[in-house]
Amino acid sequence: MTGIVLTFALVFSAMAAAAEPSASEKIDAYVLAEMKRQHIPGLALGIYRRGEIVKAGGYGLASVELDVAVKPETIFQSGSVGKQFTAAAVMMLVEEGKVNLDDSIAKYFEKAPAIWQPVKVKNLLSHTSGIAEYESGPRTKPGAPFYLRLDNTEEELFGKIAALPMDFQPGEKWRYTNTNYVLLGMMIHKVTGQFYGDFLQARIFKPLRMNATRIISEADIVMNRSSGYQLVKGELKNQEWVSPTFNSTADGALYFNILDLAKWDGALYTEQLVKRSSLDRMWGIYPLNDGQPNPGHYGFAWSVDSINGHRVIEHGGAWQGFTTFIARYVDDGLTVVVLTNLDSDHSRPGPIAHGVAGLLVPGL
Repeated sequence: MTGIVLTFALVFSAMAAAAEPSASEKIDAYVLAEMKRQHIPGLALGIYRRGEIVKAGGYGLASVELDVAVKPETIFQSGSVGKQFTAAAVMMLVEEGKVNLDDSIAKYFEKAPAIWQPVKVKNLLSHTSGIAEYESGPRTKPGAPFYLRLDNTEEELFGKIAALPMDFQPGEKWRYTNTNYVLLGMMIHKVTGQFYGDFLQARIFKPLRMNATRIISEADIVMNRSSGYQLVKGELKNQEWVSPTFNSTADGALYFNILDLAKWDGALYTEQLVKRSSLDRMWGIYPLNDGQPNPGHYGFAWSVDSINGHRVIEHGGAWQGFTTFIARYVDDGLTVVVLTNLDSDHSRPGPIAHGVAGLLVPGL
């Protein structure tokens, strides 16, 4: 009798184990539930262990109109997650002695206004420059200097940025401002003679074999490109278009996918692109003039925080009906990337990334 009971117990235990969802199934269920709740048409999820892909998942539709599913190869727009590539490029130039973080940015722009003299390169990288935001409603509406459907040469765009006021003295405060990274892209062009996108291609994307990553172009034929969407009064609409000018600035105008971001993540555990000291500088919280950490917990193109004692280096992005998020739990060797094709007013990829991490590491 005891043997029969024991056998039954073992069989029941095996059946219960088989019925228990796997971690991957739990993640799938969680992601699909969040997509339904947030009305997200399509989502790509990348989970990496020190650059090695653990899971590359596609959910929903890359194109609602064509009924095309999201897959790991699907390309999304980067939004401000693209800023980290700009920062890495600047640190490459710092290591080569072509740029100094303590230089005034006026050194690199002969037509710089006098008010920029106290602004240093590191102020642009850390969003402590005080230069006003170009991408604000009043400045981007029709007839305004930065109307997003107006094409500009780089020189014309620089002239408009140079006319912006200072919101505060450099280093006094922290304010996330896209203008800072537009200027960094222009600085890369001045220093290297290359459009910043070409520099990224030559020095980062090509060496890492990030073959799908590039500057946005709505004219080019781009394989596996997804469509961006926005919700307007509960109805799904196509993204609003912008001019080629604003789809080629260094504040976050890239295409990429979760397969390429695994290669980027892996490189950040090495010194393949920049030295460890440069990475540490990028991932250190930049202090204000009073010596206190900036309130955004921001380094150079990365936010630095801790979740239940687990260090996380992360950044989000949004542009043209796309939202993105990368969270690197560096002490755990875990990275979660979430890319969606829905506008930032409705899609929240950051909490989804954190939720996925929590399903993998109970301490999170």
